[in-house]
Amino acid sequence: MVDAQSGHEKTITGLLPALAGANLIYGLGMIEMGMTIDYGQMVIDNEFARMIKYVVQGVPVNDETLAVDVIHEIGVGKDFLSHENTYKHMRSQSQPKLIDRRTREDWEASGKTDMYQRAMEDVRYILENHKPDPLPDEVLAKMRSIVEEAEAELGATKK
Repeated sequence: MVDAQSGHEKTITGLLPALAGANLIYGLGMIEMGMTIDYGQMVIDNEFARMIKYVVQGVPVNDETLAVDVIHEIGVGKDFLSHENTYKHMRSQSQPKLIDRRTREDWEASGKTDMYQRAMEDVRYILENHKPDPLPDEVLAKMRSIVEEAEAELGATKK
């Protein structure tokens, strides 16, 4: 089983290169120094990669997101959480599916699952339900020609 520690290490090792301009996040699903692929880890890493992609887009800073008018309306030290502007913009932040931000009581009442258990539920759902779009005929033909050329070059043609 994968632990949360390795997940956060993977987040940092993906985030830092992304912030430096890299456009590829490598190693999703890999554990044991890349010797093993773990489907649960892949789902967890996908969530981290989605969050990293969100972060590197930058934080929009404009009149709407700064909410200066709202700050003047409500006043310093008052309740911003119940204001319509907060509700409107709270969904624009990261929306993790696997990171559980519920209270301990709610988490316990819902079964006390950890991130890996929730990821494996997603894995099972994907494996049971995903139907990939078929490849276009020209792509299949190109792949077939590449295989046939390789087989001919290696002397492994079908008889």
